[in-house]
Amino acid sequence: MAENIYTGFHAVEERIREYKEHPADSKLTVEYSKPGPRIKKILELASKANVECRQVSDRDLDASVAGLPETVRNHRGIILCVSGEKAISQNVVQLDQWLSACPEQATVVILDSVTDPHNVGAIIRSCDQFGASLLILPERRSASDVQENQIIARSSAGSSAWVPVSVVTNLVRSVQMLKEAGFWIYGADAGGENLSKTQFAPKTCIIMGSEGHGMSRLLSENCDAIVSIPTCGKVDSLNVSVAAGVLLYERYRTSRN
Repeated sequence: MAENIYTGFHAVEERIREYKEHPADSKLTVEYSKPGPRIKKILELASKANVECRQVSDRDLDASVAGLPETVRNHRGIILCVSGEKAISQNVVQLDQWLSACPEQATVVILDSVTDPHNVGAIIRSCDQFGASLLILPERRSASDVQENQIIARSSAGSSAWVPVSVVTNLVRSVQMLKEAGFWIYGADAGGENLSKTQFAPKTCIIMGSEGHGMSRLLSENCDAIVSIPTCGKVDSLNVSVAAGVLLYERYRTSRN
């Protein structure tokens, strides 16, 4: 067990709420510098949850987050230190934390119930090669344990240690959060617009459906556009990892023009 550090107002609040409702053996400590209005609200919540709070300097906070991924180092004056829980790998991030520091041009990939770890590993490898900014996986009905699944690690050729990953409980809510942050949502499906005619937005999210059933209805309804890859073969469709690689390459190619 190691100490995990949470940044971002929403992420800190949600972790404290979770602890308040389901106290565990882990120990939570809030560290803050200047108590502005939002921070005071978090401190009040922490007090009700019997979470220790202590005031430190901005320099102390900077030192605490120095080892985190660059996209989540913006502590905004408050962090939550949690000891006694399973260590969070360096490339595993909270979605709201990541969005708070998201660049103006970014590519996010969502896998909807992709259960074959070989496919997940191959997609992670394509994410690394074609500059995807984040991979989002559902907590349930997927091969989502990218750090402990050796098949994923091997299939990704080591990329699973580098590509930022967020594991979420609700994909539809995650899509809504991405939209609120300015992302355009593209679903991959055989009946969509020809990829050659697609102009990806600066902030692009690509949803890949499961191996057998494609995207869920709710996710499909939340897409801004449906795209398809033109093919000439005799079988129904491309393997999901191959399709993801083609889409990511096209996104990478057009974003550089």
